[in-house]
Amino acid sequence: MSELPKVTIAIPTYNRAPWLAQTLQGLTTQIYPADRLEILIIDNNSPDNTRDIVASFAHAPHPPRHLLETQQGANFARNRALAEAQGEIIVYGDDDILTPPDWLGALVQPFVGDTDRKIGAVAGEVVPVFPDGCPPWVRSFHGPQAFRPDTGSTEDHQVPMSANLAFRRDVLLAQGGWDTNVGRKGGRVFGGEENGPIRRLRRAGYEIWFAPRASVQHQMPAARTTLRYVKRHAFDSACSRVVGRVAMDREEGKSSTGYLLSRLPGNFFKLVWFGLLAGLNTLVLQPGSAKKSLVRCWRSCGYLYQIPRSMFGRI
Repeated sequence: MSELPKVTIAIPTYNRAPWLAQTLQGLTTQIYPADRLEILIIDNNSPDNTRDIVASFAHAPHPPRHLLETQQGANFARNRALAEAQGEIIVYGDDDILTPPDWLGALVQPFVGDTDRKIGAVAGEVVPVFPDGCPPWVRSFHGPQAFRPDTGSTEDHQVPMSANLAFRRDVLLAQGGWDTNVGRKGGRVFGGEENGPIRRLRRAGYEIWFAPRASVQHQMPAARTTLRYVKRHAFDSACSRVVGRVAMDREEGKSSTGYLLSRLPGNFFKLVWFGLLAGLNTLVLQPGSAKKSLVRCWRSCGYLYQIPRSMFGRI
């Protein structure tokens, strides 16, 4: 690509209109040619005023388009965007990111110089911010990706977040898009959605790059800093890891039985150990440490819940 590519920015959203409004303030004022950018907001059955928020940006420099996706799940919304997109590059973001005006240009720049089409995806930095404050014990679970200090290829074990992630659209389509068995579904925090597309692109020989200058702020409201939410996130993330591993083995024609069985005893002992630590920290009046131990305990519960289900063919 010798000129700026045509880009589609795709934002799945569910019932988060106030945050989406802040996100759109940044997206609709990007420094990018108007005839080479479209913004799709994929509304995943939001009961709030999401449609009205999108409509309120109709006269912005880059007005967004509202799409309703009735199949519940963030990855259904991402696949809908993939089917509708007109851009050569499709950029996925979360509905609570804050973007500076030059973000998009920095994110797609690696594609511009990639005349050999070796790059399948480019990830930007994601910096968590806490507008309502953050308890110290929660902050320890969050941090920027920081894959490398300069722009370039990532290592095979590094999987970037979908909050700031660009793909060649035709490559992502050819590799099957997004797995709808994982990803957020309504109120369930079933993550790990990035693993499948990134793994398949690497297997097909494409490089996954990181562009640290293409940085966004990922807002973490007070509701995401409670013990209840963090425990649920840990539980669902563990379930997602198991589902993702089984899917990977299935794609490669392997059995997952050995992997699943090997994770059972370790997570059982972690459950007991971190449960005891939580109790001890509570007794010595260390509530932050107790909560961190409970979260790790709950993560092991997620593994122990999902492994038998996956062994017997249930998602």
